[in-house]
Amino acid sequence: MSSVTQIRNLSNRRVTLPTDRSGSLQSPQSLDLKQPIDLDMDFDQYVFSCVLLHVLEEIAADVATATEATGLSRAELRDILKHCVPATVKQAFSLENVREAEPGVEEELLRDLLLAHARQGDPTSACFAKIIARRALRHDHLWLELGLSDRSELSLLLAIHFPTLAAGNTNHMRWKKYLYRMLCEAEGFSLCTAPSCRECKEYRNCFVPEQSETPGCATGLN
Repeated sequence: MSSVTQIRNLSNRRVTLPTDRSGSLQSPQSLDLKQPIDLDMDFDQYVFSCVLLHVLEEIAADVATATEATGLSRAELRDILKHCVPATVKQAFSLENVREAEPGVEEELLRDLLLAHARQGDPTSACFAKIIARRALRHDHLWLELGLSDRSELSLLLAIHFPTLAAGNTNHMRWKKYLYRMLCEAEGFSLCTAPSCRECKEYRNCFVPEQSETPGCATGLN
């Protein structure tokens, strides 16, 4: 069994996301995160498995190394691999042959924004901040760049690990757009000159549903 197949088997395990009485996925703002979320598997492990599968495919395609793809250090990756993948898969990430991740200025600003809203003292939240900041630099929708199956999974991830940041997205702006908007506001300037979002010619780019034909982690990559 190949390394990709073994991780795919982990990431394809069903994750039951919380829904309201109508059967619709609850918004991040409505989740009671003080109560345990009823999942068939640990949600953090599921997300890490999705990310690692995406990373392994980039390694195989010679697009990036494990540290370049995640923004994590070798030590952080070793710890995640220890808990999320079979021992037979770890070697495929070639950590002994890669350099430490070096963030650029833009990535550091995104990291700092996420870390400012991360759960205090939670190393998992800190790891996700680094991963999200690195993957946000890519061109596709952020949930796709994380290897997730849809936007709702990213919404849940942000609500769990960056609750105050997620709670501010009351108009359901696309997450990457929202992160950069928050970054601009934190830096004291705005890239948008429209009087309101509804009047902006870029409205569809910020708010229309995110769609792509690219399959995600849990939709069957076989």
